[in-house]
Amino acid sequence: MGEVAITFKVMPDGLETDLGELKSSLESRLSGLCKLQGIEEMPVAFGLKALNVKVVVEDAEGMLDKIEASIAEISGVQSADMTEMGRLL
Repeated sequence: MGEVAITFKVMPDGLETDLGELKSSLESRLSGLCKLQGIEEMPVAFGLKALNVKVVVEDAEGMLDKIEASIAEISGVQSADMTEMGRLL
């Protein structure tokens, strides 16, 4: 099987959410599920920032849902949505 690169847009609960702590939580939660390629802050509006989380996983059924659910369970996360997905050659 091949590998798939996925980017998630993670929205924090609000402006008061500590993005540094949220990044640490994401890194620890995802370490067993996939290979974390990077986390970038992205301005949204009025000082609110989202996190773009890039991961690489095995191309297996259900992995996308498993990772998305795992991210959504983290305290301080309002939503986690897949924005990009592509197969690695």
